Amino acid sequence: MPSSSPPARRSGIEAFRSRDFRRYQLARVIAILGAEAQSVAVAWQVYSITHRAIDLGYTGLALFLPGLIFLLPAGHAADRFDRRRVILICYSLQMFCSLALVLLAVRGSQNILAIYAVLFVIGTGRAFSGPASSALIPHLVPEEHFVNAVTWGGAIFQLSNITGPALGGLLFTLPLGTRLRGAGFEGAGIVYLFTLVTLAWYIVLVATLHARPGRMEHRALSLEVMLAGFRYVRRASMLLGSFSLDLFVVLLGGATALMPIFAHEILHQGPRGLGLLRAAPAMGAIIMSLAMARFPMRRRSGRWLFVCVTIFGAATIVFGLSHSLWLSLVSLAIAGAADTISVIIRGSILQLATPPEMRGRVSAVNSLFIGASNELGEFESGLTAQWWGAVRATVIGGLGSLAVAGLWSALFPGLRKADALTAESLRAQIQAEEAIPKP
Repeated sequence: MPSSSPPARRSGIEAFRSRDFRRYQLARVIAILGAEAQSVAVAWQVYSITHRAIDLGYTGLALFLPGLIFLLPAGHAADRFDRRRVILICYSLQMFCSLALVLLAVRGSQNILAIYAVLFVIGTGRAFSGPASSALIPHLVPEEHFVNAVTWGGAIFQLSNITGPALGGLLFTLPLGTRLRGAGFEGAGIVYLFTLVTLAWYIVLVATLHARPGRMEHRALSLEVMLAGFRYVRRASMLLGSFSLDLFVVLLGGATALMPIFAHEILHQGPRGLGLLRAAPAMGAIIMSLAMARFPMRRRSGRWLFVCVTIFGAATIVFGLSHSLWLSLVSLAIAGAADTISVIIRGSILQLATPPEMRGRVSAVNSLFIGASNELGEFESGLTAQWWGAVRATVIGGLGSLAVAGLWSALFPGLRKADALTAESLRAQIQAEEAIPKP
């Protein structure tokens, strides 16, 4: 018998063999750095104008509302038109918005409503580009490398998410102020100009991608077509369970909004301690992403998903009870690592279990769940902390995450039984358990 060749050794960087994936991830790094830096500058500028905390909350609301308003047309656009072109148009729109912020800053405008209007348009661009970007990823790498691509995408996001705000704060305080037509060009204006450059660079890189997914949905625009994503998710318990699990766990277990209280009142730390607390989950996420890239999950993905949610809830409880900075950092890092595995599994299920022609609309539904969990999670944390105190609110939230993990495991057995993260395995399970006809 001829000897079979040994299997190729995994390097952990299989996704980067694709030219388009390398270019797109470089573009993502640049765009995230610019967006996070801009968010810091917007917050400082708004607060310096009004000196009211509620106005900072309105900035997040201005960015979130378009995702809710344009949910259906955004998902349809991602499936109806060339996803690459949708992304290019949306980021071109965001370029004009950053230019508007530059002009407002240079002129020293105190018009807070103008800033909110620009943020709303930025949110509109993100509402349409988000589903298109998510649905584009499977076209950039071979299917067997998709989970590796999701893993590296998460690591890159976390690293950029850490670096972006720090870079924005640095640029905001650099002594580069000049005079431009009698106005001070410094602070926020410099950050907005940096974001403008990063968006231009992003557009150039995305324009050079070879991937041409084209239009996936050939039917004309109608309410039935736009609602197809909702109907598919409702009938596919694996997807509905995955989306709603993330919604309620983040809604209950997220403690990010309360970290300033823990840093100051519980751990007796200053701004440096707060910075460490904010960075700890991301550091845990980066380490786990690198480990997952080298040693990918092959089987029993559904069970591991619920195990990781349980670990996340337990780590949140430990953080809430801790009076030691180091124990708090470790617990947050563990929570970030567990959440990363959960994100990789859920992201893979989202794209691989969804037919290619519906990925835009299903991704739009997922974006609504994610946006609601993040925005409402901060509100819920602040409200419960006002009622019960930060410690009790965090511990109760962690216990709530544990309860959700147990309840969802019983309510969504299809999600719990998910096995290999491949399109064939996931779609076959959905069609077998939910009897969903092919669209």
